[in-house]
Amino acid sequence: MFLPNIAAKRQLAARYDGPMTHISPDQLLADIKDAAVAVGSLAAKLTEPDVTMPSELPGWTRGHVLAHLVGISNAMARQLEYAQRGETVELYDGGFEGRTKAIELAAGHSAAEHVSAIREATSRALAAFDRLDDSGWQAPIAYRGGAVFDGGLALWRELVIHASDLGMGRGPETWSRRFCEHLFEFLAARVPDEYRFVLQPLGLPAVSIGSGAKSIVISGMLTDIAAWLAGRTPSLGSLRASEAADDVDLPELLPWPSVIPTAS
Repeated sequence: MFLPNIAAKRQLAARYDGPMTHISPDQLLADIKDAAVAVGSLAAKLTEPDVTMPSELPGWTRGHVLAHLVGISNAMARQLEYAQRGETVELYDGGFEGRTKAIELAAGHSAAEHVSAIREATSRALAAFDRLDDSGWQAPIAYRGGAVFDGGLALWRELVIHASDLGMGRGPETWSRRFCEHLFEFLAARVPDEYRFVLQPLGLPAVSIGSGAKSIVISGMLTDIAAWLAGRTPSLGSLRASEAADDVDLPELLPWPSVIPTAS
């Protein structure tokens, strides 16, 4: 697995104690393509009334989710296009305010406009990834001060998680084991400083995240644990938290680790 720098490796090692999810560039690109196809297929099923229906994200319609997916796909494509010229650029044109304005302007588009925009944006991003050679995956980008590979992981996360946010039958229960285990690593940053979470997916080895002295076991289906860490509603209802063998409430999580404050 590519990591942006030594500092990032040390930070992750301090918060994540489990087998690293080794994803090759070829596998990551295949996963991004599958996720893009899934999003495009869901968008194509939307009727005009569907677009204005609430999504799984508070305050956002399905149109907002689709507009965000267009924005992040174009933003990540731009990261790669600049990287291929040996340059870096901020993730969103206009920063967080530019991101928010673009989402609000596009959220009310027609179903056909959303479908066209999704196809164009994901095609642009995939074309940028397809142009990469082996060294290109390690080219620096502005996103998280990382490399192109990190940008690929981010786009994969956005496409998969927000496909579930559309509330169209592709919930967290459809997430792959590889994707869930990647989320365990990435979202270790959400564990409060005083805690150490022992994640115990049913039938799979336990994974520890966090570095605090207070240990809590989170057990359940793999996808339910990943959904909870991602701030989404577990689909299978299997989660249980325990401390010293006693059942406790699921602990509060820190905000989603983002390069843009309050973004998810």
